[in-house]
Amino acid sequence: MLAYRIGYGEDAHRLEASRDLWLGGLKIPGSPHGALAHSDGDAVLHAVADALLSGLALGDIGQYYPDTDPANAGLDSATILRRCLALAREQGYVPLNVALVVTLDRPKLGALRGDIAASLAALLELDMAEVGVSFKTSEGLAPAHVQVRVTVLLGRVDV
Repeated sequence: MLAYRIGYGEDAHRLEASRDLWLGGLKIPGSPHGALAHSDGDAVLHAVADALLSGLALGDIGQYYPDTDPANAGLDSATILRRCLALAREQGYVPLNVALVVTLDRPKLGALRGDIAASLAALLELDMAEVGVSFKTSEGLAPAHVQVRVTVLLGRVDV
């Protein structure tokens, strides 16, 4: 069995004024909008969960948490991430490094970089040095959406 695997995840949501914006397990203060989604719409946690699953050929979060299931309405995305992390551990793998890029025109997130990285590190049981967080804008091309891209390096626990 391979000692290392690489996973990739991506998530995007339309933004609406009536919603809270959640990123990396944190409610973003002062955001004028939030993600329109069946769950809480945390695009960071969704993308990380998908990266864990894709790295181990376990599908995607839609298979485990379909948006057609009323039980998933308003679901805390940390629950999704914890289950995907447990599935990775069942395969004998743990995340070693996570790198992500958030594309969002507003609000500006630079001041929250450390908080988002710390939250994600805690959820994944990683040191902050293993969590890279970058922010970009769409340069006005998609001001009413948030998109996140993630890569994760997974390592075998028993190697």
